[in-house]
Amino acid sequence: MFNRVYSAALMGIDGYMVGVEVDISSGFPRLDLVGLPDSAVKESIERVRTSINNSGFQFPCKRITVNLAPADIRKEGPAFDLPIAIGILSCMELIDNNSLDKTLIIGELSLNGEVQKVNGILPIVYSAYKNGFERCIIPIDNVDEGAVVEGIDVIGVSNLSQVVKLLNNNVKIEPKRIDIEKLFHESWDNEENIIDFSDIKGQENVRRALEIAAAGAHNVLMIGPPGSGKTMMAKRLPTILPDLTFEESIEITKIYSVAGLLRKDQALVTKRPFRAPHHTVSNSALTGGGRIPRPGEISLSHNGVLFLDEMPEFSKNVLEVMRQPLEDGKVTISRVNATITYPANFMLVASLNPCPCGYYPDREKCSCTPLQIKRYLNKISGPLLDRIDLHVEANNVNYNELNNKKKMETSKDIKERVMRAHKIQQERYKDSKIYFNSMLSAAQIEKYCQLDDKSRVMMKLAFEKLDLSARAYHRILKVARTIADLDSKNDIEEKHLAEAIQYRSLDRNYFD
Repeated sequence: MFNRVYSAALMGIDGYMVGVEVDISSGFPRLDLVGLPDSAVKESIERVRTSINNSGFQFPCKRITVNLAPADIRKEGPAFDLPIAIGILSCMELIDNNSLDKTLIIGELSLNGEVQKVNGILPIVYSAYKNGFERCIIPIDNVDEGAVVEGIDVIGVSNLSQVVKLLNNNVKIEPKRIDIEKLFHESWDNEENIIDFSDIKGQENVRRALEIAAAGAHNVLMIGPPGSGKTMMAKRLPTILPDLTFEESIEITKIYSVAGLLRKDQALVTKRPFRAPHHTVSNSALTGGGRIPRPGEISLSHNGVLFLDEMPEFSKNVLEVMRQPLEDGKVTISRVNATITYPANFMLVASLNPCPCGYYPDREKCSCTPLQIKRYLNKISGPLLDRIDLHVEANNVNYNELNNKKKMETSKDIKERVMRAHKIQQERYKDSKIYFNSMLSAAQIEKYCQLDDKSRVMMKLAFEKLDLSARAYHRILKVARTIADLDSKNDIEEKHLAEAIQYRSLDRNYFD
């Protein structure tokens, strides 16, 4: 007897439908699994056999053939256990076949028949909805995550016996419903600002640069001696970032779902990611990869922040692989079996000392030779430096600033200005898939970043004097657009452009 159960698999952060075809016939008792399964899928034979027996059913002593279609794409992971078991039981006429119509089933089985959590449920349920399915039967531990998708019934199950009863209409399980607005409001209400920008003493220029970076999602580089507060300020950057939109949240949640980083009770990622990998990170860990390609740190930072502390301590090869993702907003991983593209539209925040000892250009403290300084800073290549919008210098904080009792501006105050600028950008780009000024293309820069006559003269002078590249020219215009938005101005004025230009010149004290 033949039957088909629908399941799904992942290709990057998108799901695609897989038909689990089961045929039971007379012959020597064995179970053959075909359709390019990997070793984890092949092992499902024993898991399915044991879980069926331990769930109160009798595994058939017949010839069983299971095909995972389409057969030209390699299937990975244990998520096909449950649909294979349901396919076998339906061929034994223990399940009403009509109940399998427009129903997608996915889950890993333990030996006692329990349904275990699997990764990537959100993109799978979303793909099922797009393909016209009306119901998804998934592990109970994934039900909050899957229920984020509206327009399809998402039912969480805990064991194989329960699934059989559900399909035979012997038990009724209500689909899970999630209140998205409540989810976001609870996240904002429960936010504990243990760290705050009011903790920062002095460093007004860096605070201003980080505010601009947060408002327009610009990349920023902080240069200064040890102890000047670079890491401290970077860690407080998430407290002033704009709130996530629902579309951005879905994109991030898909990535974290595929990577298996969602908590059991977490339905949606409602805060912008902040990733700070150690300087020993490898190429694959940063960009993604492995035999089965998985998202790396730059994809896990999508719509958020990637912080590289002590940037020159990272391997030069590791730093160089970020050049293309910084430009394209995505990373493509090529393997023999497939080529997978992950989104990587992140905001790079980096800090570094000006020399190996950290005290250049203070020659009373700095003992580094010019050759040592040059070799240290040359770990950051010109093309990578050119992709960073804001270069800002963090100076040492003096005693009077540290003991100043004046109340410093809080993260809440800064975030209010950032949110105003962000709403201006949202309104301006509402007809395109752009959330921030940093995402503007060359053609859009021509449209939205026009300069008056005085500003053009200033830009020409800066371009020639600083020997800027075409990329640096465009990035200055985008930063100026953000500064104008913070100032609630429709047009870029001369003062906005002047401030944007100065953020491209401070680094030349060190890198020239």
